[in-house]
Amino acid sequence: MNRAPLRFFFDYVSPYSYLAWTQLPALAGRHGRSVELVPVLFAGMLNVLGTTGPAEVPAKRFYIYKHTRRIAHELGVPFVMPASHPFNPLLALRVTAAVQDPEARRRLVSALYAAVWAGGGGLVEPERVSAVVASVGLDVRALLAAAQTPAVKDQVRRDTEELLALGGFGVPSVVADGELFFGVDSLGHLERFLRGEDPISPEEMERLKNLPVAASRI
Repeated sequence: MNRAPLRFFFDYVSPYSYLAWTQLPALAGRHGRSVELVPVLFAGMLNVLGTTGPAEVPAKRFYIYKHTRRIAHELGVPFVMPASHPFNPLLALRVTAAVQDPEARRRLVSALYAAVWAGGGGLVEPERVSAVVASVGLDVRALLAAAQTPAVKDQVRRDTEELLALGGFGVPSVVADGELFFGVDSLGHLERFLRGEDPISPEEMERLKNLPVAASRI
């Protein structure tokens, strides 16, 4: 029986997305699932939602840098902060969207993440993006040209809008059989869901969805 892929919505600017990606392929494999990689622009989501990114709040920014380093240590994965953060990930996202072959996209995503979060020199300069594309054997000139086309730019925008429509509000987000899981700390919940052991019943899900608001600051 063919099972639906796990749809992984991500942005290279997010260290939590990087950490989730180091774990997700193995998790998916344990449940006979593939992973569909969907690059989205986190900053675009924040603009639509009218919210502030975690790295835009000074105290929170410092905390998440410590937090993600500690998570990486627990997971046993490389983690080196880039020279600057936040940075503009748009070119890397568009180049990724331009790659149609799933296996080639997977190789590129892993290499781009390593460039940002595993001491690979970062992605701030376009030349760094080009170097990563070349390192995985893809056509640099063709992909950089494709990344500037309206079709690819629209694809990233549409995928970002799709995540918002699915109830997403940040990255990383994984959609499994219509259910959305947010953050690297939700991967355990995702795995229980895939085992059919989600503690939330359909009735409780409906009640939570329609829970009344008794106070608001807005």
